[in-house]
Parts: sequence; C-alpha cells; structure tokens
Amino acid sequence: MTLWNNYKRILFEKFDLEEQNTWADWKEKDANLVAKTYTGEYILKSREVDIWDKRANIYNNIIYPKTGANGWAGNLPCLGMDLMGFNEKRVIIVFDFQHPVEHYLMSSPELPKYEGDYRFFEKGNHFSENIYIANCTMDEVDDHLDMFSKYLDEYKKLLEWETPDGEDTKVYEDFDSYMIKLDPVAGYLKGKFGADKAHSLVHDFLFEYGV
Repeated sequence: MTLWNNYKRILFEKFDLEEQNTWADWKEKDANLVAKTYTGEYILKSREVDIWDKRANIYNNIIYPKTGANGWAGNLPCLGMDLMGFNEKRVIIVFDFQHPVEHYLMSSPELPKYEGDYRFFEKGNHFSENIYIANCTMDEVDDHLDMFSKYLDEYKKLLEWETPDGEDTKVYEDFDSYMIKLDPVAGYLKGKFGADKAHSLVHDFLFEYGV
C-alpha cells in the first residue's frame, strides 16, 4: 500500500537521514512488516516500522536526537509519528514533540495547541501541548500534510539551533520504558506475527533503551 508515501517523502526530504540497517523484513499470513534504522548529523537514531496487509497500513517513526543540548531541560524532544490506517473509513494521524524527561510539559508557540481528549497518551507526560491528532478517511490523509510539514520544520529548527552531538542513550531509558507500557499496537503485532516476534520488536527495536 502507498497510504503514507507523501508523509515519508516529506520526512526524508527535510532530514538528511542515512540508512543504517534493516532490522526486520517479515511476511506472515497476509501481513508484511519492515523495520529500519537511520541516523543523521544531529540525530542519534530514527527508527521506522511500516506494516501493511490487505486493508491496513501503519507507519510509525520516532526520531531520537543526539543528546547534550543546552536548552529544553537539558535535552531535545524526540519527534514521534503514528500514522495508522486501519480501513477506508478509520484513519488516525498523530505526531508530536515527545520530551525524554518525565512530566516535562513542552509547548511551542509556533504550533497549534491540542484542546481535545485522547486515548493512549497521558497529557503532559512526555507528550507536548502541541500533540496533533486527526481522525479521517483514507481519501483525506493528505489533507494533513501541510501541518505535518510545519511540525517537521519546527523540529529541524530546534536541531539546527542546539546542534546536539552527544550519544548518551540513558537519557531515553524512562521514555522508552514508558512507551513499552503505553504502546497500543502490541496486540495487533501479536495477532499478525506471533507473541515472540511481537515482544522482540517492541523491546529490541521500537523501544530498545527501555529498562
């Protein structure tokens, strides 16, 4: 499927990401999964997962910046995106600046503030006030590209302003541990690829810094 191609195109146009490796390339029953990692000048790791079957297409990516920045409570936020198309009528788009410090409420005046309620995510804990959440159909996916591009631009400005160069992965231990408990896709992964592969993907790839 090509549901998220334009989102991925914009992401890779704005960030000079160098592919490191393919962690997984699975085909089970009617489902496919590809997991890859990338790096960049100010980026410790960008890890992406693309999952698709006959009906659904899910794209998840978190960009972990290099550490040691002066501002933003000592380190920069991650940039996370959950782009989830389950069927023609049920699509959920989420992207946000996700700070590694627990209960550090980050907010950018350049981005819209989300006022609604949402499931899965705990307000103010790693997620910013600017979390972007949209529900739409598959035909409406690209209606949110301009806002996605704006978030990427703001994130790129943060990286270029702070120029982080550290590689202290302990910074992300709490963040990844929290995400392991929160992750809403674990059940889906287990149903498609089995318990062992699902556990390995979550703990060894998606949130490998968790404890």
